[in-house]
Amino acid sequence: MNILNLFKVSLRAVANNKMRSFLSMLGIIIGVGAVIVMMSIGQGSKESIRKELSTMGTNLLTIRPGADMRGGVRQDPSAMQTLKMADYERIVREKKFVTKVSPEVTASGQVIYGNNNTTTSLYGESPEYLDIKLWNIEEGECFTEEDIKKAAKKVVVGRTIVKELFGENVDPIGKTIRFKSIPMTIVGVLKSKGYNSWGMDQDNVMIAPYTTVMKRIAAQTWFSSIVCSAVTEELSDAAIEELTQMLRDNHKLKGEAADDFTIRSQAEMMQTMSSTMDTVTIILVVAAAFSLLVAGIGIMNIMLVSVTERTKEIGLRMAVGATGAVISLQFLIESVLISITGGILGILFGCGLSALAPMVGMPSSVPAWSIIVSFLVCVFIGVLFGYIPALKAARMDPIEAIRHE
Repeated sequence: MNILNLFKVSLRAVANNKMRSFLSMLGIIIGVGAVIVMMSIGQGSKESIRKELSTMGTNLLTIRPGADMRGGVRQDPSAMQTLKMADYERIVREKKFVTKVSPEVTASGQVIYGNNNTTTSLYGESPEYLDIKLWNIEEGECFTEEDIKKAAKKVVVGRTIVKELFGENVDPIGKTIRFKSIPMTIVGVLKSKGYNSWGMDQDNVMIAPYTTVMKRIAAQTWFSSIVCSAVTEELSDAAIEELTQMLRDNHKLKGEAADDFTIRSQAEMMQTMSSTMDTVTIILVVAAAFSLLVAGIGIMNIMLVSVTERTKEIGLRMAVGATGAVISLQFLIESVLISITGGILGILFGCGLSALAPMVGMPSSVPAWSIIVSFLVCVFIGVLFGYIPALKAARMDPIEAIRHE
């Protein structure tokens, strides 16, 4: 019997038991669908995070205080006071691989206007901060270097602040608000960025001159961090090396002495987040793949039942000349047909669910390789779990098979 006829016989056998075949496929459908959905959500989340981080500038560099050991106890980096004005001034003066620099001082608290109030974060920055973080002014203007020198009580606010304090369709420019009892005049409104991938409202922010926050609100002489822009993303490593040398010289760190600061690039953050998302995706895919294992066992059980039910048919075919290899191949084809058909339906099911994922706020992107891999896995399952039933059918004694009731 040639392969085409064998395929037709196998197809007819599967079609004659539609409900049983469908129930065999169901595990494959659910398993493949789950794997594709997990992969698409993982890939979509990774792309969303990359896009989110890229909106902050792919050449962004962040300098933060480093942890230190005091009395055998490692200190919290946020409590360190290693970044000073002298560091910022030297970077501005001697930078080669860095274009823009902004020292950063942060404070959190309640901002009030009339009877309205909301909790927010206040960032003390230089005017260059907006260019570094790719913020745009939608209304008004940014504070100036002159405001930095005077520690002017001026502030640029996000859209959420405007909405919470003034409501809709109100021009906030020139109005005075209070942050921790300090009156500040709104000079600009930032263009909305919305929520990020972690569910944080990026518009719930206020930006003021760093000198204002240092002297009038935080009452400190050190910076929480210093943010910079490398000349290009490719020169980020050179910029990190340059900044490291400047800060080590300023802090009088000699030889093998550990840095009392850390410098992180945006590319490094992207790589770390991507690695984390890859790990999470693998865990989810492995969990979903167990259902494929269960589905394969289900197919094997159904095929074993089918072999038992068709014992007499197998005996007759062997009696008229069908070899054990032909019988084995027939049942193997039936197993692969069930598996592949279930896989195709599972792929459609998974892609459909992935397309609906953004509607419930979950990023989704189906990688083409996941569909190819799913299809190949289904073929493998069909062959692997169809082999034992096919072997059982091939090893039957024709005479005993014909006499079987």
